[in-house]
Amino acid sequence: MRKKKLAAALLAAGMVVASVTGCGGGDTATTGGDESAKGSTDEKKDDAGSGEVTEFTMFISSPGSEINSDNEIANIIAEKTGVKVKETFLTGQTAEEAVGTYIASGDYTDYINGGDGMVKLYEAGALIPWDDYIDKYPNIKEFLTPEEWDMFRQDDGKIYWLNPFDNSYGEDKTTTHGGEAFWIQTRVLKWAGYPEIKTLDQYFDLLEKYNEANPTMEDGATTNIPYTILCEDWRYFCLENAPQFLDGYPNDGSCMVDKETLTVMDYNTSDTAKKYFNKLNEEYKKGIVDPESFTQTYDEYIAKLSTGRVLGMVDQWWDFAYTINDILKTQGLDKQGCNYVPMGLVIDEGMENRWYTAGDTVNVSSGIGITVNCKDPDKAFKFIDDCLSQEIHDLRFWGVEGVDYLVDDEGLFYRTEDIRMQVADTDYKASHMCSYSNFPQYGGTSRDGKNAMTPAQQPTEFFDSLTDDLKECFEAYGCQTYIDFLNSDSERPGEWFPMWSFSNSFSTATPGGTAWTKIGEIKHEYLPKVCMADDFESAWTEYMGVYDSCNPQDYLGELQEELNRRVGK
Repeated sequence: MRKKKLAAALLAAGMVVASVTGCGGGDTATTGGDESAKGSTDEKKDDAGSGEVTEFTMFISSPGSEINSDNEIANIIAEKTGVKVKETFLTGQTAEEAVGTYIASGDYTDYINGGDGMVKLYEAGALIPWDDYIDKYPNIKEFLTPEEWDMFRQDDGKIYWLNPFDNSYGEDKTTTHGGEAFWIQTRVLKWAGYPEIKTLDQYFDLLEKYNEANPTMEDGATTNIPYTILCEDWRYFCLENAPQFLDGYPNDGSCMVDKETLTVMDYNTSDTAKKYFNKLNEEYKKGIVDPESFTQTYDEYIAKLSTGRVLGMVDQWWDFAYTINDILKTQGLDKQGCNYVPMGLVIDEGMENRWYTAGDTVNVSSGIGITVNCKDPDKAFKFIDDCLSQEIHDLRFWGVEGVDYLVDDEGLFYRTEDIRMQVADTDYKASHMCSYSNFPQYGGTSRDGKNAMTPAQQPTEFFDSLTDDLKECFEAYGCQTYIDFLNSDSERPGEWFPMWSFSNSFSTATPGGTAWTKIGEIKHEYLPKVCMADDFESAWTEYMGVYDSCNPQDYLGELQEELNRRVGK
């Protein structure tokens, strides 16, 4: 039935449907094995018979799910743009290792998102400048203001990549908190009568009480995990940087900034940091903190969340929700109250709360680039431009009209519950949906002035898609969006914000970068020890001594210089 609907939708669009309704002949897939992600363009005949389709390759330095080679929407996009992209995601390596491997071999994919390794790719001469193409392609040019484009210029004065995320068109329609928070399942809050949770102590007190009364899930056999922590590789932000938020500061990542004196401060050594890690130590000894926290991989962490067993954790929405929410839905665990809502905690009641920062944030340290191995850069840039057209953007995030969403009499897009279940299905996403997730994309309002750029930001669709447990939780707290749960002061920070867009590009070429690298290594080694120590005070004193030997004043000094530059001080 689904294929008949899809075929009808494609016919309505004036397209040939053979390529998406059957599995035989004319497959546009690249060859299997490691070579599928290597090399540059490969010209093949499009199934729909419209001419040549260029197949580009792309490496993305974060985990993700590859779509099928005959993915239906990828084929539609190829029909309309003449381009298909084979995306390969990070597996079995750290992002730094993967980028290093590409640089050592010189064998690059056509597109690359190397995360914080983009500077290294630039220094290795792996990337093509964008400067000759920005004015040529209006959708690319429109994506940033001239001032924002200038922020991406490197030492030679040219632009080599573009961050594809956190950019709104038209009216802001944000409904989710994409950043960091202490997350908690709705079943825990419901059991407690939806209490106000404002401090770290209140949060863990509730987890303890709930777990004591409800040690297992509904089946009576599956044991709950009250609190887990992700510490693997660069994701150890889930362990180490909560003190800045608990102290009432926004996410500068590498430091806190006193907005009155414009002075950089070290959150690693603050009184709040010590209180926070002492709390984790206490909860570890009580059995509330998952004993596997400090050794589990990202995949193991996601697997735990997907079972619905984990009551709470610190993380950023994008790091877990896009993966597990659909899994919880397809397993029916969302109906058991296993979805998460964010808590904007502070160390003591009455403090300022800055977990959420309103508005777009330009991250210049990472993004999508086009490599010197790309045989047709002009077509590669044109495809980026096409991805930002409203027609292709709708295909990427809404899908096919009549199949993945419907349109009411007023022109508003919506989904039925059956469609929501369909687009949440893993197999359906692999065979049909194609977001090209690391290509530039918008939030906010569609160019039609009515709809949101993505379903998650469509107000009616957002609320209608919530489970009854989530709706009850939203209503109990008087919330219309996830952001409302945080009760944050959403005042935009100063011109310096965010400092992580500078520190993410640190290298050992400077004393500050060297100190930053050493500090990262020390925190990876010592913070798990601090959390598990029999004697917290001794462990913390030892950690502070080793931390101080890294010369943190060097990295703080370079951060201060950059802050001064940004504010014109």
